[in-house]
Amino acid sequence: MTTIAMRDQQLLDTAIVSSWSKIAPYWPLQNLIAVNPLAGFEHLPFEQALQQAHGYFQQRDLAAEMQTVNRHSIKWLQAFFDQGQAAISMPYRERGLLASLRLMITLDASLHRHDAEKLQWLGALSEHADEVIAEALEFLAIPVTEHGQFLTLMLTTLPGWASYVRYRTHWADSHDSGHPHQVNAAEYLAFRLILTCLVWPQAKQLLATHEQAVSSAELPSAYTTMLAREQAYRVALLTQLKGAGSAHQHAPQHSRYAAQLVFCIDVRSEPLRRAIEQQGNYQTFGFAGFFGLPVAIENAVTGASHASCPVLLKPNHKVVESPVGSLQNCRKAHQRGQTLKKLYQSLKYNFTTPFVLADAMGVGHGVWMGLRSLVPATAGALTTRVQSALGQHQQLHPNSAVIALPQRINYAASALRMMGLTEQFAPWVVLCGHGSTTTNNIHATALDCGACGGRHGAPNARILAAILNDGEVRAGLAAEGIEIPSDTTFVAAEHNTTTDQVELFSSPANSQQQAQLAVIKRDLRKASEQNSDWRAAQLGLTARGAEAHRATALRAQHWAEVRPEWGLARNAAFIVGPRAWTQDIDLDGRAFLHSYEWQSDGDGSALTTILTAPMVVGQWINAHYLFATLDNVAFGGGSKVTANITGKIGVMQGNGSDLMHGLPLQSVYASDQQSYHEPMRLLVVVRAPQARLNAIIAQQPILQKLFGNGWITMVCCDPQLQQYFTLQRDLTWCATD
Repeated sequence: MTTIAMRDQQLLDTAIVSSWSKIAPYWPLQNLIAVNPLAGFEHLPFEQALQQAHGYFQQRDLAAEMQTVNRHSIKWLQAFFDQGQAAISMPYRERGLLASLRLMITLDASLHRHDAEKLQWLGALSEHADEVIAEALEFLAIPVTEHGQFLTLMLTTLPGWASYVRYRTHWADSHDSGHPHQVNAAEYLAFRLILTCLVWPQAKQLLATHEQAVSSAELPSAYTTMLAREQAYRVALLTQLKGAGSAHQHAPQHSRYAAQLVFCIDVRSEPLRRAIEQQGNYQTFGFAGFFGLPVAIENAVTGASHASCPVLLKPNHKVVESPVGSLQNCRKAHQRGQTLKKLYQSLKYNFTTPFVLADAMGVGHGVWMGLRSLVPATAGALTTRVQSALGQHQQLHPNSAVIALPQRINYAASALRMMGLTEQFAPWVVLCGHGSTTTNNIHATALDCGACGGRHGAPNARILAAILNDGEVRAGLAAEGIEIPSDTTFVAAEHNTTTDQVELFSSPANSQQQAQLAVIKRDLRKASEQNSDWRAAQLGLTARGAEAHRATALRAQHWAEVRPEWGLARNAAFIVGPRAWTQDIDLDGRAFLHSYEWQSDGDGSALTTILTAPMVVGQWINAHYLFATLDNVAFGGGSKVTANITGKIGVMQGNGSDLMHGLPLQSVYASDQQSYHEPMRLLVVVRAPQARLNAIIAQQPILQKLFGNGWITMVCCDPQLQQYFTLQRDLTWCATD
């Protein structure tokens, strides 16, 4: 094929970029991240985006020929992107998607039916993706003015795989476990077009079908219900906050707290924070769970590395965590475990040995399945013992010194100022990350910390604790006006959101410290049991007290449990302000709580960061749950009962669906017909002067887009005017009664 002229190349490049703009990324199973599936439509008013989404993603009557194209696409994409599930790997993958597929599909008779003309056409294709795209569009007789739209339809007619490719091409980095088999945006489009040309030369019909679908689209009936639900929730929450506001003005000054505990802003932290505050003289704070550290974590024992910060950021440092004990012994134990695992996997997936394996281990597997089904707690205890023997439960320590001292001081100061903890430090400050523990759960990482890139938050907590306990860092903080008493110790911890347990990572130096920490641990256990009582009710369990604590923990160990916890379901609000403002309110586990003291944020930089980073992540989570509830087929993961893992990267329904790119039905529905999550847009309430918010919004296009197009509702509690205001879509304020 002749080289594309410069002007045509520019038009084609524009069409390619435009086509991908409507596709939101989808993270793989190893680190699932909540994303707004309509992120590509946020430049539109919310209502218009709903209508557009119907035309692009919610069509149930695709032409039979296009469905055939999709089936062939799924087959080859599964083979190319496989990360170790297949017994035999697809050849030539190291050459990239387009090059390997051009070599392989000539052998696929179901595609070309040995048609000489089709084989000749395949053989004459260019090696360059953009030229293949141009030739395919010409072959399909797509007008130049429709190139962008047709390429978009090549993506939206198989949106799950397109979303995964979007992640690979625009978001993945070296810390996402590495991807030796490369793909780019143009190659994927070229691949889809090649299959379309072979299967459905008349695919131009898609344009007319899509235009008709969009022109006839109406707002879903659920939209009216959603508006009423949003209004009712907003009125109820603001009524509570207004009542608490007057009490906050006269809040008594406490003596020195016994401990201060910093939790992730995750909605699951709110009821636990409330329970802890009821146990004694404790103060809690809310802060993004990565604790302001843009780091990648490497395990010195396993060598595994992952980014542990919001996906909006890129890691600036690699911090290695090493066991407190012998690194060499831990590595040996881990290697023994890996050897056994590889042996088992090779026997399991080989062509002939599975039959021998079944005979040799059938009885043992049967006993183990019985234990996991009938006495999961016992099975879980046995698993923990084996993992401990293999060195998988070693206490870890980070090499925080890899971060230069000035940067450590900066990270420490920024974190403390943003959470409003710059004075009156308690003897113990607990930095509590969070994660989850489940068994046989495909979507396990969706329950972990989104702020840590779909991972556990303990490593970040350990790093910041080490930084804040460092004498040189404290001297640097003192020079910036933050004096940390010499008797204040920072301790890392992790909240297991499935079992309600809180584990502290600390080794006190003297008996007095041991006694103090023992009291904190005791009160944390009491709070955890109290929180289990509340969670059991949310899960529909009748158990209460200690029995509720056991019942919720058991769900983490039961391999047949499709709903180990509710995750962030029913999230509805993002509240930015001092804890004293919300402390006496039962927010029912529905609010992200970010600590903020406007008086100590003179230039508004802290609030700017909160609104453009944690709040944006909160909006992604909110939309992720909202759309998975409205349409679990188009925007969710479907039922766990019929789900299958494909390539170790994602889930499909049955044996050949599109890649499902959202929450499973059981994460948002209490039953097949009754939703548990209440779909509504995020309500953001900020306690700060209105003038400060005006200045921030005026400088941040992302806030103008989200607020102006109705994706988020913003309410300002102005502490100077002592009045509430609601931000309208024209970005003006209206007084709220």
